Amino acid sequence: MYNPESLKAEEFISHEEILSTLEYAEANKNNIALIDEILDKAKLRQGLSHREASVLLACELADKNAEICALAEQIKTDFYGNRIVLFAPLYLSNYCVNGCVYCPYHAKNKHIARKKMTQEEVRREVIALQDMGHKRLAIEAGEDPVNNPIEYILECIKTIYGIKHKNGAIRRVNVNIAATTVENYRKLHEAGIGTYILFQETYHKESYEQLHPTGPKHNYAWHTEAMDRAMEGGIDDVGLGVLFGLERYKYEFAGLLMHAEHLEAVHGVGPHTISVPRIRAADDIDPASFANGIDDDTFAKIVACIRIAVPYTGMIVSTRESQKCRERVLHLGISQISGGSNTSVGGYAEPEPEEENSAQFDVSDTRTLDEVINWLMTMGYIPSFCTACYREGRTGDRFMALCKSKQIQNCCHPNALMTLKEYLVDYASPATRELGLELIKKELCSIPREKVRDIVVERLGKIENGERDFRF
Repeated sequence: MYNPESLKAEEFISHEEILSTLEYAEANKNNIALIDEILDKAKLRQGLSHREASVLLACELADKNAEICALAEQIKTDFYGNRIVLFAPLYLSNYCVNGCVYCPYHAKNKHIARKKMTQEEVRREVIALQDMGHKRLAIEAGEDPVNNPIEYILECIKTIYGIKHKNGAIRRVNVNIAATTVENYRKLHEAGIGTYILFQETYHKESYEQLHPTGPKHNYAWHTEAMDRAMEGGIDDVGLGVLFGLERYKYEFAGLLMHAEHLEAVHGVGPHTISVPRIRAADDIDPASFANGIDDDTFAKIVACIRIAVPYTGMIVSTRESQKCRERVLHLGISQISGGSNTSVGGYAEPEPEEENSAQFDVSDTRTLDEVINWLMTMGYIPSFCTACYREGRTGDRFMALCKSKQIQNCCHPNALMTLKEYLVDYASPATRELGLELIKKELCSIPREKVRDIVVERLGKIENGERDFRF
């Protein structure tokens, strides 16, 4: 029985409801009157149900698909402006007891290099990331209660926040670790994390259990209900995602939106972020062995439809995707990207030797952070290192209220310009610095309130003279 307010995984992610939704979408995929009705609702910027959004995803009409993409781009601009938030992943350990068949960290893989960073190694990696210009990290670790207990994760977080190097500082640590207990989520909250991120991988229960044959991750309900435990533990912001390619993409899309609806229904706030990773080659993983891979056109359509259905959420695309693909989806809804990323345990302070490969997946976009920032600015985007909302307590429903009221031009936009100025002064190449200063000058005119604009101009001058960390 489908019930978005239930705390039971099989009720808020109902297999029968998804099948019924897909049948409905297929029957109405070219129903112009219904599609127009759904698009009219979407234009109100209040989002769509999983069923309505599934109709748009299934739509085959070229003119309506063009409308969907145009609307997605406009909604993204309305809620997030032209800002793109930058982050980097930091893999702490690849020890793992699970048997996930799509991940090279699976327990049976005996030839991948197993690594776990010491606190001194964490320190070196973080300094290297700071020297690149990063301010926001997503820490990653395999599930291993012996090698990677919660105490280790907490110690790493404390180490990361404690490192002050030149003008560098990691201002926010997001955490992507396995599903855990309310007590452990409470500890993560008390450690001052930003967003707790956990990919569902697949919402299809039978497939999920087959893809996770061994280890604690095999438990579908424990994994799927993790976000409810995280929020019970005090974590305001959670990030959803599926690994596209494991199951049929339309099934995953419906399940993902149902999960977002569930969080809204139970906790009054939906996902802070939604990630859309696709399967990539890795140590002993061949993407071709999975039958549900999706092409770039389908991927772009998924991004557009998620943006329309969940207009407030941040959307993330990583260096799994190529420059060309990332450029396309930036227009359709993506608001956060990684840059200069490394998916091995360590590898930022010094390159990992080829014979010690510990990477979780092959990176498609191998450019430096400076190259990514330059690229973003040439397209008219503002690269942002802002973490103000986390540190000002604008999390959960408070952030959503800010986002939904479209106050970004008076808050997030100025913060983005100030953090960009920090990057330009401290880390940028001469060419990137020159381009960025021109962009800031131009974007100042977009701040609607004169008082706010004057404050930003004053603070930009102070940043040039060595002061740091201003925020609204």
